[in-house]
Amino acid sequence: MLIFANPRHALHEGRHEMFRGRLVPCHETAARLDHVLAELGRRPVGELREAPTVARTTLERVHEPRYLNFLAGAWAEWVALDPANAEVDALPSTWPVRGFRHDVEPLNFAARMGLYSYDAGTPLTAGTWPAAEAGAACAVAAAHAVTGANAPRAAVALTRPPGHHAGADFFGGYCFLNNAALAAQALRDGGAKRVAVLDVDYHHGNGTQSLFYARADVLTISIHGDPRTEYPFYLGHADERGEGDGFGYNLNLPLPAGTGFVEWRTALMEALQRVKDFGADALVIALGVDTYEGDPISRFTLGSGDYLRVGLDLASAGLPTVFTLEGGYAVAAMGVNVVNVLEGFASAGTA
Repeated sequence: MLIFANPRHALHEGRHEMFRGRLVPCHETAARLDHVLAELGRRPVGELREAPTVARTTLERVHEPRYLNFLAGAWAEWVALDPANAEVDALPSTWPVRGFRHDVEPLNFAARMGLYSYDAGTPLTAGTWPAAEAGAACAVAAAHAVTGANAPRAAVALTRPPGHHAGADFFGGYCFLNNAALAAQALRDGGAKRVAVLDVDYHHGNGTQSLFYARADVLTISIHGDPRTEYPFYLGHADERGEGDGFGYNLNLPLPAGTGFVEWRTALMEALQRVKDFGADALVIALGVDTYEGDPISRFTLGSGDYLRVGLDLASAGLPTVFTLEGGYAVAAMGVNVVNVLEGFASAGTA
């Protein structure tokens, strides 16, 4: 198993997010990944590698050019508005909802923040772009690593900020570039005819779904909290099956708050059977461990030991596999839970 760890992840460290009407300290912090790296130091399950830089054209296989332009220049523009802004993260405050135009990019910075986002809980910081870009490089490198003869069975993009809520031209849910989608597209571009993306984060992978919703070459599956009560709320229902050529190639498995491991694993088995039926050549796992019983913003009840079984189950697909790191906000348990998944996967055979 090869592991590509983002060396620039800590550059993105939000001060506050808007949560239920007030500013609170960010749940998504650099300490999350630090705990995973520390646990890997105690229990190494693979070889750490440095990812090469990612080409802009590779990012444009998934994300719109004008969106990438905005992200790359947003912080400089924010500070140029007022030097005091250097001490305050940028948060959106206005959005073009139903009936508003999205095709014309405003000149006003706040308006463009709203155009390219969908919540006020995802702060844009001085280090957001370099951290997200380096994370995307990890995802693409992991996809390249499992491609071709004599490749390892698995590779890991160990990175933050996470990615599965980011769409072609929007950020939200702590996500800016969609690492799982970039990995899936890199696998397709590398020769895989069919790629499955299986999202096991507590929250629905709305960005990934939206990116591949009309495509038949990438199967998207998400096991997550019921969107009637859980973020991101407006996607993730079971009747969302894809559209056009992609009809039948999106599977959502929403589960109620309080779901334990037995019921959750039943959904995982259904998902893995769908991957098999699809005839996937490669698998991307959007690995969130906010399904953990101690997570402060999620409501499933998986225990740390359950993640070893999750890793074994994912390995049973028998496919070249890329892991991208997503959510998990019980920070102290993050390392154990993530490494348990990877250790379980590796224990199923040479990874």
